[in-house]
Amino acid sequence: MDTILFDLDGTLLDTNPLILASFRHTLGYYFPNETYQDEDIFPFIGPTLEKSFKALNEPEWKEMQAFYRSFNIAMHDALVAEYPGVIEGLHRLYTKGYKMGIVTSKGRPVVEHGLRLFNIDHLFGVVVTADDVENEKPHAEPVEQALRALGSTPERAVMVGDNDTDIFSGKNAGTKTVAVGWALKGRAFLETLEPDVIIESMEHFETWLDEVTVNA
Repeated sequence: MDTILFDLDGTLLDTNPLILASFRHTLGYYFPNETYQDEDIFPFIGPTLEKSFKALNEPEWKEMQAFYRSFNIAMHDALVAEYPGVIEGLHRLYTKGYKMGIVTSKGRPVVEHGLRLFNIDHLFGVVVTADDVENEKPHAEPVEQALRALGSTPERAVMVGDNDTDIFSGKNAGTKTVAVGWALKGRAFLETLEPDVIIESMEHFETWLDEVTVNA
């Protein structure tokens, strides 16, 4: 096990407040007579904006996507935070020599901005975004593309994420899968996805990696 692929939102960076605010702002504008609680927005977290907005309002999905992104970019730096211990853990894994990549359903500009904001862009040998693939997670394509770029194989890799799209993309590509215990949707949801492990911290993840490598 020498390759680690990470989702970004809700996995490495706490973008959940930003995502929820962006959806509330957009839905409030396009559906002013509706009331949306956070729980109503949860199903939109993970899929692409195109998929989410087409399901809500197919004729205007492109306008909704642009409206969402405008707010999201404007509020990004104010609402995005780091999870305790996660960035330090990334630096430890990098120092240990793991090949690391990002596999996300977001567009490249905002992804690269977030990585630079927290000064972690140099830790990753590849960044695969929604702009780079024909088929989004949970399809295997994004994971497979990242593995090719890193010169790795599914047998040597793990996909880490907070959502069903992350776990199923890893499974479909043949990697091991790890769910992060700090996921917004909660542990009960993660357990239904049947990842190889649910981690509670980066230290827990490092211990699991050591065990998997020893037992390989």
